[in-house]
Amino acid sequence: MPELPEVEVVRRGLARWVTGRTVAEAQVLHPRAVRRQVGGAADFAAQLVGRTLGAAERRGKYLWLPAGDGLAMLGHLGMSGQLLVQEPEQPDETHLRVRLRFTDGRRELRFVDQRTFGHLAVEEADPDGLPASLAHIARDPLDPLFDEQRFFTELRAKRTTVKRALLDQTLVSGVGNIYADEALWRSKLHYERPTATLTRPLAATLLGNAREVMTAALAVGGTSFDSLYVNVNGESGYFSRSLDAYGREGEPCYRCATPIRRAAWMNRSSYFCPRCQRLPRQRAA
Repeated sequence: MPELPEVEVVRRGLARWVTGRTVAEAQVLHPRAVRRQVGGAADFAAQLVGRTLGAAERRGKYLWLPAGDGLAMLGHLGMSGQLLVQEPEQPDETHLRVRLRFTDGRRELRFVDQRTFGHLAVEEADPDGLPASLAHIARDPLDPLFDEQRFFTELRAKRTTVKRALLDQTLVSGVGNIYADEALWRSKLHYERPTATLTRPLAATLLGNAREVMTAALAVGGTSFDSLYVNVNGESGYFSRSLDAYGREGEPCYRCATPIRRAAWMNRSSYFCPRCQRLPRQRAA
């Protein structure tokens, strides 16, 4: 699933190619793509046609385009969603779900989603422009308004383990499986370490490493393991070449040369170094 760096790359592309353009037609080709729209496909189209879209914004893994009159077009890429800016004469993609055409007749916006886990919807926004359904989503570590004190306080208060906490979007948004494993490796923390055992300096180190790894990924367009994640121009990111832990099962740890291990975790995988990232003794017992 695309995480913060990948979604931010898409947001920047939308801000460049879509801002200030007026919707002439909204075509829904698969109803599941707008399944969260209360009035369905017809309502989705009716809410957008004639509206001028503002600069794209992001909260964690969610994107939205302000549409005026307190409305916004919200999007989530799910596992395989792509928001592509294409020339009108470009052939339709196999898994094209939604198409927006604009009054200027130039490049159109297409939502392509092979697995149809992603979605688009037009909904009301609060006075600050945040779509109503995102009120519970925390800010992300790259957000200038991210509240570090709140993060440290709530992290220790949670009776959970550190990787679960990193993936809790009400605590910190935008961090997914890949960047959680990378931040934990850099911090020398086992993914099952209880949050109650984290000191303030250790939690600050973890947060700093999460910021660093996501900033580095953002600089090279994000992480692409297959053709499903691309930016608005259809280009892949290259951070997979720089990963320290994720996807490196059996390869030597860059710090100690111990083979990286992969463990099943919450229907996903966790990659870690068994030597550098040991559980505290009481937890291991």
